[in-house]
Amino acid sequence: MQDKLDQITDLFIKWCGQAPDEIDILQQAGSERRYFRIWKNGKSTIGTYGANIKENESFFYFSEEFQKKNLPVANILAISADRAYYLQEDFGTISLINHLEQGGETDAVYQLYKKSLHELARVQVLGDKGLDYDKCLTNKEFGKQAIMADLLYFKYYFLDALRRPYNKQDLIDDFEALSTYLTHTDYKFFMMRDYQSRNIQVMEDGSVHFIDYQGGMKGAPQYDVASLLWQARANLSNDWKENLLADYIAALEPLLDRPLNKSVFVSQYNGYVLIRLLQVLGAYGFRGLFERKAQFLTSIPLALRNLKSFITKNEMGISVPEFTKVLQLCISDEIINEFTPVQATAETPLVVKISSFSFKKGLPATDSENGGGFVFDCRGILNPGRIESMKTKTGRDKEVIQYLEQQTKMPEFINSVFDVVDITVEDFIKRNFSSLMVSFGCTGGQHRSVYAADALARHLKNKFKVQVELNHWVQDTKNWVN
Repeated sequence: MQDKLDQITDLFIKWCGQAPDEIDILQQAGSERRYFRIWKNGKSTIGTYGANIKENESFFYFSEEFQKKNLPVANILAISADRAYYLQEDFGTISLINHLEQGGETDAVYQLYKKSLHELARVQVLGDKGLDYDKCLTNKEFGKQAIMADLLYFKYYFLDALRRPYNKQDLIDDFEALSTYLTHTDYKFFMMRDYQSRNIQVMEDGSVHFIDYQGGMKGAPQYDVASLLWQARANLSNDWKENLLADYIAALEPLLDRPLNKSVFVSQYNGYVLIRLLQVLGAYGFRGLFERKAQFLTSIPLALRNLKSFITKNEMGISVPEFTKVLQLCISDEIINEFTPVQATAETPLVVKISSFSFKKGLPATDSENGGGFVFDCRGILNPGRIESMKTKTGRDKEVIQYLEQQTKMPEFINSVFDVVDITVEDFIKRNFSSLMVSFGCTGGQHRSVYAADALARHLKNKFKVQVELNHWVQDTKNWVN
């Protein structure tokens, strides 16, 4: 990570003429790209590293073309000679999903969604004019091949992981039929490909700007609308989905060169909703079931309920019997419950006592009559305390957190801890046990153990809603017993 920071710093100096005051390493999302927020004189710029040069080139080209048309996308400020690093305008830290989660389904938030869809229509139609799709990352067009790829992504990374029987050849035949059906759409413009509320930044003046369209290609405009309105995390009400779709169509119609057949458009939209929901399930399956990333595992039941809500109210418009059977399996209570963690209630007696400690001072005492619990040794993780700038800091300080998350194997370590502890917490909730102790030790009880204890506490609260007592024994100057 240090080499990437050095490269981003050098690029910023060449562009700005001065060294940055501070650089924040931003949390990695679903892609392999790394983002940095660079501060200078109270103003910020986003630095990006992308190892996929073709992906970067697509982003540069789309951004340049859309900027010429005054569309709300990134302004590229500087690009390194090897095209792997670049600087772009910072649209701030507040996205559309932040507004929804903080405000709920209020009129103000609705207007932001409506504005986002109006701007989407402009980017799709106006951005498409004269665009060279040879610059696209992979496919020029989201046609049959790309639709099949999304369906197979769902099959390999989610469906097959369920280990339930189905007729594989019949399912592939149904995939072929469905992808052929969806390829023949009335309209094809620029398709953002990953148009969701996390990728829509909202400025203080209420304007919206779009990020993360590297994978854009020519395709059905309904796909992007489906991506936004059926995002599992957003969980929009049916009324909002229906009204916002109507708002989008109203914004799209004046941009078209021929009348819009609304009934056909909506029918095709429903097909793309299904494709998008399955693609998301495949992504969650890959990141969660195969890469063991906890945040994606906890998103799977949300995605399954989203899929169930759609399937129970909409027809596919084509006979695909094996595919229909597979979908009914995925939305069954058995499968949804399999991915839905048991959650504590107000009557649940379990308290999980999490602590950090120093091995030099000995293990913390247990106050449970049954004893037991877990003790995890964090000393196999690189120690930030050996770096001069972090010696006096703790696992709660930004510099230490970034070091542990970006330059050590702490993410793999803590995800493995989650897997182990989750089994016991779920069992203890079911059996009405009252206490579980989990301790993290490192050399000084200051950096690694503090970070790990905090991370587990957040995880258990979010996943199980269980009561947690958190103690940092060294930092809180508690008493010790050897």
